[in-house]
Amino acid sequence: MSTTEITEASQTATPVATPSRKLRVCHLSLTLCTGGLERLLVDFARFYNSDQFELEFVALGETGAPAEDIQKLGCPVIQFPLSAPGKLGRIRQLQEFFKEKNYDLLHTHNAYPHFYGTLAGRLAGIPAIVQTRHGRRFGNTFNERLQFALASRLADRVIPVSDDTGNRCREVGWLSQNKVTRIWNGIDVDRFAFSGPAAQMRAITVSRLSPEKDLATLLKAVRLVKETIPEFELMIVGDGPERKKLEQITAALHLESRVRFLGERNDVPDLLTQAGFYVSSSLTEGISLTLLEAMSVGLPIVATSVGGNPEIVQQPDTGLLVPSANAALLSDAICEMCSQPDKWLGMGQAARERVEQHFNVRSMIKDYEDLYHQILNLQIK
Repeated sequence: MSTTEITEASQTATPVATPSRKLRVCHLSLTLCTGGLERLLVDFARFYNSDQFELEFVALGETGAPAEDIQKLGCPVIQFPLSAPGKLGRIRQLQEFFKEKNYDLLHTHNAYPHFYGTLAGRLAGIPAIVQTRHGRRFGNTFNERLQFALASRLADRVIPVSDDTGNRCREVGWLSQNKVTRIWNGIDVDRFAFSGPAAQMRAITVSRLSPEKDLATLLKAVRLVKETIPEFELMIVGDGPERKKLEQITAALHLESRVRFLGERNDVPDLLTQAGFYVSSSLTEGISLTLLEAMSVGLPIVATSVGGNPEIVQQPDTGLLVPSANAALLSDAICEMCSQPDKWLGMGQAARERVEQHFNVRSMIKDYEDLYHQILNLQIK
């Protein structure tokens, strides 16, 4: 298969839909299991404009609770594992699927769906293809980055969720400025009603317990904080492959009475109201939904200055930012936050206002839908 073949297929695409009928959009992701990306897909199903669009969600891997949520909201979910041997076989397999579905627009999410979906979509004649990059990691090898660059050249638009990720898209994909359109992630602010910080020397973090969240550094920082503020507590919400290791570190640092592992929870909004502020020790981020949720509730933030975090947290109005992988500096920031509880409410109010103005999921989805129309060259009435 050559790039000429792909280009010719795209040029003979079926005519663009007219305003007299709904546009058929396919969201293509690797999985529909627990994760920030998957939560955003559920929000697409919840808040999309059903007068103008029909949405279907296709997962190339596992499905779980988010898939069930999407189906309950009335959108079809299709599990379509790529079982054909070799890259070409998998592209052809997906191409045949797309031909049967007659989508107007394909919206891929992250690397694997981007490469296979974009190439297959072009061969199938899908009129428009967009890609959302939810983080700043583009693979560890030259071939992986080359695949991103190739697929991005064939897509109509690459949509990073932060300016930081957008810079990486242009750098790795050799993309022009007008090929990249940043749309910040958003959350349902109504679900996370403002309550303000609790009057407690207690912080909370909500994340998957995985290496890139670097909770080991956070635990080391808590040990240092304990020397100055013995009553300080940390709540860790979430689960993942690092949990056993992190529990062992907690025991080795003698923090069992100061750190609580709460596991996966369905009552995160309520748990956030029990903390004085939120802390994040991530090594990398796109736009962190958990950070936005904490700010929506009205918590001040202590976070690492990575990825899109500086685009969310305005220092010192809404929180403090520190370099990543540095327990001493993270400890200093936590102690500084603990030393000024009289400022927490004002910081929390500013945080809520920032989320409402710039990170509301309804505005985010409207921005995507406007971009769909722009790419398909339809006039919005």
